[in-house]
Amino acid sequence: MPVPQPRPELSARDAFMYLLMFAALYLSAYYLGNLCFQLVNLAFPDPLSPYETAAAGRRIRWATSTLIVAFPVFLFVASRISRDIAEEPARRNSAVRRWLTYLTLFVAASIVIGDVIALIYNLLSGELTVRFVLKALVVAAIAGGAFGYYLWSVRADDEALGR
Repeated sequence: MPVPQPRPELSARDAFMYLLMFAALYLSAYYLGNLCFQLVNLAFPDPLSPYETAAAGRRIRWATSTLIVAFPVFLFVASRISRDIAEEPARRNSAVRRWLTYLTLFVAASIVIGDVIALIYNLLSGELTVRFVLKALVVAAIAGGAFGYYLWSVRADDEALGR
C-alpha cells in the first residue's frame, strides 16, 4: 500500500511560479509554431495571397522577440521549480502543479487531435499541399512534444509518490 504523502500548503509563491512557467511555455510553443509557419510561408509562397509573404518579416520579428524573452523565462522558472522539488519532494504533490500539468496535457492533446482532423479533412478534400503538411507537422511536433514531456512528468510524479 502506498505511503500517503503530505500535501504541501498551497502558497501564492507556488501558484505564481507555476502560472508563470506554464504561461511562458504556452507563449514559447505558440510563437515557435508561428515562426515555423512564417518560414514555411516564405519557402512555399501562396501566389493568391501576396500579403502573407509581405507580412512574414514582421511576424518573424515578433515571434523571434517573444521567443527571446519567453523561452529563457520558461527554462529559468522550470529549473527553479525542479530545484525546489529536489529540496522538498512533497512539492511534487502540489495541487496547482498537477492541475496546470493536466490542463497542459488537455490543451496539447486537443491541438494534436484537431491537427489530425484537419489533415484528414484536407486529404479527403484533395487539397493537401506541401505548405499544409509542413504546418501540420510543425503543430504535431510542438504539441506532441509538450504532451509527451508532461505525460512523462505525470508518470514520474506518480511513481515517485508511490501511486
